[in-house]
Amino acid sequence: MPSIQVPDSAIAVRLDVFAADILRLSRNNVQNHIQSGNILVNGLCVQKRYLLKAGDTIICNIPEPEPYRADPEDIPLEIVYEDSDIIVINKRQGMVVHPAPGNYTGTLVNALLHYCDDLSGVNGIMRPGIVHRLDKHTSGLIIVAKNDFAHHNLSEQLQTHSIQRTYYAIVCGVIKRDELEINLSIGRHSVDRKKMAVSDRGKSAITLVSVLRRYKAHSLLKVNLKTGRTHQIRVHLAHMGYPILNDPIYNHRGGEAQILHAKSLSFCHPRTLQQTTLNTPLPPYFIDVLRKI
Repeated sequence: MPSIQVPDSAIAVRLDVFAADILRLSRNNVQNHIQSGNILVNGLCVQKRYLLKAGDTIICNIPEPEPYRADPEDIPLEIVYEDSDIIVINKRQGMVVHPAPGNYTGTLVNALLHYCDDLSGVNGIMRPGIVHRLDKHTSGLIIVAKNDFAHHNLSEQLQTHSIQRTYYAIVCGVIKRDELEINLSIGRHSVDRKKMAVSDRGKSAITLVSVLRRYKAHSLLKVNLKTGRTHQIRVHLAHMGYPILNDPIYNHRGGEAQILHAKSLSFCHPRTLQQTTLNTPLPPYFIDVLRKI
C-alpha cells in the first residue's frame, strides 16, 4: 500500500489515527513511522497530529520487519571499562551500532552477543544493552548495559542530560570565536527522510563548541552535548556554516566518513553512584587527518 488518497470520511481526522486504522498497525507503531519519515503527506514530513485535508495523499514506505534475532559474531571489541553492570566500548569508525535494514551483520550488537551472555533486554532483541547510539562513521565511547537495572538508570541520566559527552571534530572553515553555544531545534528534514535539519517544529537541541586549534582552512573543535538529538553535532555545525570534514550527508563537498570522535564520557555509575569519567585517545584516522591539514 505505497500511497493512499484521503477519502472524504477522513477529512479532519488525525494522520496517526487514520494511518493506524488503514495500515492495521498500532498507534504507537504508526507514530514512530511518521516521526522517521516512513509515512508522508503529499511527499512531506508532518506531525503525527496533522489533520488530514481534502486532496491529501499519504505515502507509505514502511520498511520490512527486522529479523527475529541478531546473531553473535566473533568481532574484536576495544573495551575501555567493564564490570557486572556496564561495558564501555571504544567503537571504531565504520561500525554500525545495532542491526537494521541493510546492516544485519557486523554490528556492535553482533560483537557484544558473542562477547557476553548478559545484556539488558529493555530495547528488545535487536538492540540488547544499547543505551545510546553513535552514527556508523562516528568513532568513540559508547555505554552498554548488562542488565535492566543499569539500563533504566542510564536512560534516565540521558533524559535529564546528566551524562556528559565530549566529542572532537574537524570542521571546514576557521571559526573566529573561541566559544560558541548553538541553541537551535532539530527535526526530520522536510524532504529527505534520512536527514535531520534545524527546524522550528523540531525538538530543543543545544550544542556547546570550543575551538582548540585553527588551521588554514579548518578548525579542531571540542564539542559537548546538552541534548542528544539524531545527528545533532553534524546538523548544528553544518547549519552554522562549518560542516564536519568529510561528512557524506551534511557537507556538500562530500566525503565517506565524518571526522568526529566521542572522546570522553562522564556519568554516575548506576550501582555505586560514583561519578565515573572515561577518556580515549584520538584514533589514528583522526590524527592522520590533522597531519594532512
